[in-house]
Amino acid sequence: MIRLTFVLRRNPSMTRDEFQHYWKNNHGPLVASFASTLDILRYVQVHTVGSAVAPADGPRGQMEEPYDGVAELWWRNRDALLAASSSPAGQAAGAALLEDERKFIDLPRSPLWLNHEYPQVNPTPENIVASERNAIVKLHYPLRAKAGMTEAEAQFYWRTNHGPIIRSYAPAINILRYVQVHRQPDELEGALRAARGTTVDSYMGHAELWYDRGLQAAQTPEAAAGARAAAEDEAKFIDFARSTIFFGKENVVIDRR
Repeated sequence: MIRLTFVLRRNPSMTRDEFQHYWKNNHGPLVASFASTLDILRYVQVHTVGSAVAPADGPRGQMEEPYDGVAELWWRNRDALLAASSSPAGQAAGAALLEDERKFIDLPRSPLWLNHEYPQVNPTPENIVASERNAIVKLHYPLRAKAGMTEAEAQFYWRTNHGPIIRSYAPAINILRYVQVHRQPDELEGALRAARGTTVDSYMGHAELWYDRGLQAAQTPEAAAGARAAAEDEAKFIDFARSTIFFGKENVVIDRR
């Protein structure tokens, strides 16, 4: 599969609640109406919850401000994405979606990129959802590489060194699921950015972790040790000042898996 990640900042004229309401009730159904035309396998809206300001007193220091949400779309493969988006019907659908995006998204400040998934803690079936009706929350962690490392070098370290560390602490931290989502450089990204006037650099990918907040309520010594180990290792390959962390709830709009 191939994924599109689209981290969203709201139109400055809107509150976060107004932005998320329009996104869920107006734009979501519009995307769903084009599911077959665009051959979309899955589409999930991640609505940010919590503070709109990044704390500066944590182990990672000052980070970028959280986004207001994330649009996540899946296709079976790149050929399916290209074929659907290149057809006359697909181009018309893409134009309609872009026209609607302009109503509620600050497009220049909302980067998007294509990815491949590297599951780390992945129970099957893959049906864990941080819905509005349960205590599960999804952590979204868009990352940029530390100075002196190429994106490919940072991704390799993330996959082969950091991933095993997080897996080893997963039971203590009460991680239900953990997926590394790595940016895949692609000319299609450039076309998507150009159409939206995107000015913010893409990330090298993002980490996704699902937690049960009920289980997270009790901070054990083992959980604290895992959190410290994670932050210490992240410092070896992540530029914290150019990365961000936020939590969200998922709205599954399309799921044709």
